[in-house]
Amino acid sequence: MESIYFVGVDVGTGSARAAIVSSNGKLINMATCPIKTFNPRPNFFEQSSDDIWSAVCNVVKTVTKDVPEEKIKGIGFDATCSLVALDEHGRPVTVSPTGNDEQNVILWMDHRAEAESAFINSTKDEMLRYVGGKISLEMETPKMLWMKKNMPTSWLRAKMLFDLPDFLTWRATRSQSRSLCSLVCKWNYKAGPDGNNGWNAEFFNKIGLSDLSEDNWRKIGTHVKPPGDPVALGLTAEAANELGLSPKTPVGTSIIDAHAGGLGMIGCSVPGVPNNFSSRLSLICGTSTCHMAISDKEITVDGVWGPYYSVMIPRFWLSEGGQSATGKLLDHIINSHPATASIMHQLTGKMSSSQAYSTIFVGPSDIASKKEFASGCSISDQEHSCLARFPWKSFAVSRCKTSGNGFRPIFIFRSRGSCSSVLGNYSSLSVWNQTHNRSAHALRP
Repeated sequence: MESIYFVGVDVGTGSARAAIVSSNGKLINMATCPIKTFNPRPNFFEQSSDDIWSAVCNVVKTVTKDVPEEKIKGIGFDATCSLVALDEHGRPVTVSPTGNDEQNVILWMDHRAEAESAFINSTKDEMLRYVGGKISLEMETPKMLWMKKNMPTSWLRAKMLFDLPDFLTWRATRSQSRSLCSLVCKWNYKAGPDGNNGWNAEFFNKIGLSDLSEDNWRKIGTHVKPPGDPVALGLTAEAANELGLSPKTPVGTSIIDAHAGGLGMIGCSVPGVPNNFSSRLSLICGTSTCHMAISDKEITVDGVWGPYYSVMIPRFWLSEGGQSATGKLLDHIINSHPATASIMHQLTGKMSSSQAYSTIFVGPSDIASKKEFASGCSISDQEHSCLARFPWKSFAVSRCKTSGNGFRPIFIFRSRGSCSSVLGNYSSLSVWNQTHNRSAHALRP
């Protein structure tokens, strides 16, 4: 059978990454490209959507250069939950005190909206029940309120506000659809098993964002799709040319980066671990760490984000706990250690910087092998993953962090069965650890 291929794109805090895999789960190529971050004031962290898209094009072209366009059957995106502002023509709108339109992304880790989050929490609105009782200043609603109060000109100019994963699918297809994952988890969008999903006008009126409801909520999203659903007609001719792919290549509805990783981890099976989705806790580690657990019941816990309905696994509620600086703290410990500089100096010229970094960092896979775990999945070193789902195929390409820039990939793919509307109905889901050349079959919900 002739091989076909799929591309996954993951935009993290500091870089864009892409991987191409064959239909049988073999990693063909991976690439990474750094992205710029601006820090104009303390607690202000900004990026550029143009720079991010340029990095995405760079890595996709790199990983697909040796594969014929016609053999690439789909592309999917995940990214950090950062706020992107665009005007009616899709051009960047500044969110920065510098006034520079290039800086049109408020990064997820930006903490400028402290006062706005405190105000929203003071309302004690029922919607806050689904964010652990208190909204985080890292979510999009406080950031939008900050923008309206502090940058009224930009607020009026911005006709489209996207979560970064949804910006990527918009840029690829020009469809303004949004992902249920992003909206429920970061935008206070209401979703539940009764199917009565939508924006809560009373909540947004109460906090001073009633104007978002204009034109049927077009500014923040009218059409909402579950993660992985096909977007529009696939790649536009413009995006296809920029990415080095064919026009109309299918594009999957996006997902938040941590949630793409969580999808892969929840689906793993490990000897001795119960085959029950609700019995697992996923730790998705990068710049931050996200602790994720799912349940078929709606369980609210003060201080725990969620429960979010059907945002990662269809018909399951997701609960999250976040630690915002874990990866950065590890970097700080390594980079500030007295021995690091001399070790890096000794290794200069002998290996790449990523290999040198790996030399002074012991990853979870190394620990797993020493402890004789049956699989690296037991204490997985997975960081982020990229999801693409189409009517005939579902897969995720997961990036596993073993060091600062050294990765061991895991593949999650579905080889048979129908999934025309939701992410469920798995008939065969396998998790491959390329390093150890092992596979494990996941549950079949």
